[in-house]
Amino acid sequence: MSFSAVVVDIVEERRVSGRQCWQVLLDRTEFRAGDTGSLEAVARSGARLKVSVLGVIEREAALWHQIEKPLPVETRVTGEVSADSGDRSGHDRF
Repeated sequence: MSFSAVVVDIVEERRVSGRQCWQVLLDRTEFRAGDTGSLEAVARSGARLKVSVLGVIEREAALWHQIEKPLPVETRVTGEVSADSGDRSGHDRF
């Protein structure tokens, strides 16, 4: 299942041994808490960046997507929920 969205906020979640983990908030999502998958952004130059979504957590009544590479606010992305993220029927989306 894929969808289009825009990054509306980003925060650094943690930094361990030089590795960073970020949380991004999208203007819309098909992910739900606990899901995994990917986000793909296309730069103005046409270069594509695919970032793994390591998890999704609910915080402050919003779903935050955990990623290892930062995506700036206003970046347009295509999200893809992993097929193994569970039964998707009957669940409302943000």
